[in-house]
Amino acid sequence: MSMINKVPASAGAQWLLDGLATLRQAPLRLGVLGALWALLSLVAAQLMVMATVPGLFLQLLLGLASPVLFAGVLGAVRKVGAAQPVLPGDLFGGFRSGHVPSLVATLLPQVMLALFAGLLLMALLGSDGVQQLQTVIADLEQQAASGGQPDPALVAQLPAGRLLLWLLLLIVGALVASLLVFVAVPDVTFAGRRGGEAMLNSLRACLHNLPAVVVFYILLFIVLVPLLVVVQLLGLAVSMVAGQMIGVLLTNVLLMGVMLPLLAGCVASAWRQMLGQPGAGPASQATPPPGTFAA
Repeated sequence: MSMINKVPASAGAQWLLDGLATLRQAPLRLGVLGALWALLSLVAAQLMVMATVPGLFLQLLLGLASPVLFAGVLGAVRKVGAAQPVLPGDLFGGFRSGHVPSLVATLLPQVMLALFAGLLLMALLGSDGVQQLQTVIADLEQQAASGGQPDPALVAQLPAGRLLLWLLLLIVGALVASLLVFVAVPDVTFAGRRGGEAMLNSLRACLHNLPAVVVFYILLFIVLVPLLVVVQLLGLAVSMVAGQMIGVLLTNVLLMGVMLPLLAGCVASAWRQMLGQPGAGPASQATPPPGTFAA
């Protein structure tokens, strides 16, 4: 078990600043990695429209590979800090790290959260209540697609109190899951720890430095909301001129091209301060051999 460093609440702001600084150092080179990930996701979605089973299989593979791909973005962030060139192939660097099973294991909190959400909903509403909820949602979607006004009577039929309780418990579960994985991927990538140990380290580090984590989440929300609005408006404008497909493509490429490197820079900084060497920046790390990640 690694030692947890204590950081002040202001460190949460520093993590965000470090992420922004990393993105400013190489916006195009890092943005290409996010854009490539977005294109892979869009190909999987389009394939599912054309052939459901292969599309679902590809989406499942992308979901399982997501922490491995994020490890590749983390490696690229470290290369930017060490003034090394970043290539599009660096997105797949996690597959060459030797830590693929441990990286995939960090998906366990999300899987458990999904199971928890389904079982909790079934326990609170019962099978009849879940079926009624599905019927109401389908009716609302149909009315929205046809341009009609939603019928308030449909929503009034639902057990609002139990749904609110389910939502609150789901939010609590999501917060716990986020703490388990907050710095788990960089802990596997840079320190070579196993997935279970990395998630436990992440939870301990976040609880030990909860004020900093809260500050970071608040500031990240403040930064991302305007970004999402601007990109969505830009995508809508492009859709009106060049078509919906081009607008969706542009929206996804821009969002992933900005958000992924930003988040990677933030969590790399958080890991370095809470679990690594807080006095050492990315540029001071030893240069890793090609295809590997330095600890």
